[in-house]
This record gives sequence, structure tokens and C-alpha cells, in this order.
Amino acid sequence: LAALSEEILSWKTRFREAETQLTSLVDRESSADTEIKDLVTKPEVLVTQRQTLMTELSAANTERNKAADTLVQSETQLDIASRRLRDAEQDAAGTREERIRREANVSQLQQSMDAICSSIEERIGCAPSEVRAQTRLKAEDELPAMIKAEKSLQRLLSERDNIGAINLLAEQECSELGEQLDTLNNERDDLISAIARLRDGISTLNREGRQRLLHSFKEVDGHFRTLFTTLFGGGRAHLELTDAEDPLEAGLEIFASPPGKRLQNLDLLSGGEQALTAIALLFAVFMVNPAPICVLDEVDAPLDDSNVDRFCKLIQQITEATDTRVIVVTHHRMTMARVDRLFGVTMAERGVSKVVSVNLNEAEALRETA
Repeated sequence: LAALSEEILSWKTRFREAETQLTSLVDRESSADTEIKDLVTKPEVLVTQRQTLMTELSAANTERNKAADTLVQSETQLDIASRRLRDAEQDAAGTREERIRREANVSQLQQSMDAICSSIEERIGCAPSEVRAQTRLKAEDELPAMIKAEKSLQRLLSERDNIGAINLLAEQECSELGEQLDTLNNERDDLISAIARLRDGISTLNREGRQRLLHSFKEVDGHFRTLFTTLFGGGRAHLELTDAEDPLEAGLEIFASPPGKRLQNLDLLSGGEQALTAIALLFAVFMVNPAPICVLDEVDAPLDDSNVDRFCKLIQQITEATDTRVIVVTHHRMTMARVDRLFGVTMAERGVSKVVSVNLNEAEALRETA
């Protein structure tokens, strides 16, 4: 009876567990039915969402194209505004020069007026505002004509001079003044001819300078195009002089188009691309006028390994073509592996620095013979 009681209790427990599991299975079945219904409608929802996303993607592409067109128009307007700004600055400079000239004229006229006032005070003994009171003219009378007044003045001066004593040295003084006048005229002619020669010389120098500048610019541009293609493994680039009537006053603009990119200004390139472009321009100028020694300090720092390899090949070509010794300050392993001689600083003892050098060509020869 005890065993049967325990078994009955066990079966009751299992019965309650079975009821609980049955309830759980019923709930799971209901959840599964609901999920199946949701999954049946899910493909249609996904198709709708895909169509919506494709529509939004097409609209985004349209907006991107519009933004690109707007950017091009803005760049064109910026160039036009820059040219207008330069023209305005030139007009402003001309206006300032004209104002300075007018101020100089006013100052000169003021000096002339002061001299006339001094002459009036010296001859008549009164201020210019008091001259009318010294004459027979009334306040309401008009002034006489200039020619008539000058004739009257000359007549009166002649009468005054005739009253005084005769200057016996007048002929000698006139002769001396004539000699001085001749000397001044000769000096004036010499100055005019010297000014003409200087202007001719300046014109000749400007003409030769323009010719040499344009010739050197063409050579540098040709080398720059070739070196840019060599460094980038393709692409194209060129140099242009900014808008100016005189090439001697023109600026320089650099346009570069690495492989896979459209032609654009140097400021829009990445740091490595700008570094390679600057290296190409540097060596383009260097090839036109090479020097015996060229020092490059951390030029390869912003470059990756492939570009460093092209940079090293370019340096070898430059040294072979121009007989120039190139000193490269670098920490890049590939650059150090391609040079002929290494110089470095080591610290065998703490606080004691020592300069060492290694000839890589001799080291390779020694390794081959070993």
C-alpha cells in the first residue's frame, strides 16, 4: 500500500507536469501560427520596402548629380569672381595713384599760391586780400582783364626801374646767367637721353625676361607632365599661368588628374597625391636648371610603399640624367635600401653619440665574394 501510494503520488505529479507541458505546447502552437501568418505576408512587405528604397536611391542619385552640377557652376562663378576681384584691385590701385598725383598737384598749386602771396607782400607790402584797397577799384567794380593788367604792370615796373640807378654789371650777370642756362639745358638733355636709354633697357630686359620665362615655363611644364605620369603610373597634369597680360606678373596654377580621377586643382587632392605632385614639380624645375647637390628632407613620409618605390626610381633617373648627388633624410626602410651610402647616428654607450656610415655597394660586393 505504501509503494502504491508513492506511485500514485508520482503519477499525479507527472500528470500535473503533463498538463503544464500541454498548455505550453498549445501556447507555442498559437505563437507558431501567428508567426507563420506574419511570415506569409513578409515577402510582400519586403518587396514594397525594396521598391521604396530603389525609388529613394534614384532620387538620391538625381540629387547627387544636381549637386555635382551646382558645384561645377559654383567653381566657375568663383573663378569669375576672382577675376573681377583682381580687376577691382587693379582699378583701386590706379585710383590710389591718381589720388596721389592729384594731391601732389594740389600741394604744388598751394606752394605756387604761397609763393605768389609772398611775392605780393614783398612787392606791394600788403596781404593779397588788401590789394584792392591799394588800387582805384571799388568793391563793386570788376577786375581788369589779365592782359591789360599785365601790360600796365610791366609799364609801371619799367617806369620804376628807369627811375633807379643803372646796373653796370647787368651784361656780365646776363652772360653768366646765360652760361648757367646753357649748362642746365645740357644737363636736362643728358637726363632726358639717360631716361630714354633706361626705358629702352627696361623694355629690352622685360622682353627678354618674358621670352625666357615662357621658354622655361614650357620646359618645366613638359618635364612636369612626364614626371607626374611616371610617379603616378598614369594620369595627366599640367601647369597654367593665371590670367594676366604680362607673364612676369602672372601667377601659377597646378592642375593634376591622378589615374581614375578627373582633372582638378591641387588643393582637392589627398596628402600623398599632393606630395607626389609637389615632387614632380620640384624635379621638373630641377631638370631645367640642375644643381650639383640636392637635399630632400622627409619627402617620402606621406607616401605608401608603392609610391616610395616610384619615388626611388625617379631619384635614380634624375641622378643618372643630371649627375647630381642627392642627400635624402628619411626613416623609410625602402628608401634606405635603395641608396648607395647610409649615414646614421648610433649610441654604443649611454649618452655618447657616434656617426656611422655604410657603403651599400661595397657591402653587396663583399657579400657576393664571401
